[in-house]
Amino acid sequence: MGRTIIIGDIHGCFDELTDLLELLKLRADDRVVAVGDLIVKGEKSREVLDLFIDDDRFSSVIGNHDRALRQRWRGEPNRLTKEQQKASAELETNRERYANYLKSLPYMIDLGSHLVVHAGVRPGVRLKHQMASDLTEIRTMGANPPSKKGVPWYEVYRGRKTVLFGHWPAKQPRRTPRAIGLDTGCVYGGHLTAFIVESNQIVSVPSRRAYTVPRTKLR
Repeated sequence: MGRTIIIGDIHGCFDELTDLLELLKLRADDRVVAVGDLIVKGEKSREVLDLFIDDDRFSSVIGNHDRALRQRWRGEPNRLTKEQQKASAELETNRERYANYLKSLPYMIDLGSHLVVHAGVRPGVRLKHQMASDLTEIRTMGANPPSKKGVPWYEVYRGRKTVLFGHWPAKQPRRTPRAIGLDTGCVYGGHLTAFIVESNQIVSVPSRRAYTVPRTKLR
C-alpha cells in the first residue's frame, strides 16, 4: 500500500522539494499532498507548479499566496506584495495553465483521520462553515486571526480529525495531539518537512540557502 505524504510550505523551493522526494524514495503508489503556498518567495514557482500539474500523485490545498495570485488573475482588485508580483511575472510564460491549476485547488483535503488545510481551522466551527480567510490565514484566536500574538488556534482545537497545516513557520514542526504544523521555513533557510500519515513519521531536508528574510525570527 502506498504512503500518504503531506508536505509543508514549498514557496517555490523546487530544489529542496526534489531533495525531499529523493530522501523519501517516492514510489509509484504514493500520494503527495501539499499544505499550500506552493509558490512565491522562492526562485522556482514555475517548476513546482509544473510538477504538481503533470504528476497525478501530487495535489494541494490553496495557500494565502496561491490565493492572492488566483484572485488577481480573476480580476479582483487585491494588492500583490513585491514577492507575489515577482512570482506572477515568472508565471506569465504560461499564465492560463497556472491560473487554471490554482483555480482547481480546494481549501481543504479530507483524508479521513486527517485534514489538510493551509493555515488552520477555527475551533468550534463545523468544517462546512469554515471561512476561506481562516483556512488560509488563521494563526491565533480573537478578533485578528492572522496575528501571531495570542492563543494559537491549534492549542484550542479539539476536533476529531488531526489537522495538518502550514502557514506559520517555525524551526521545528508545531505539534499538539490534534494538529501538526509542517512549515519549517524552507524558503527562509530552514527545512522542508513532510509527514507520513501511515507511519506517523516526520521527515525533513535542509534548505540549500535562504531565499528571503522572514518578517519575524523563527522560533
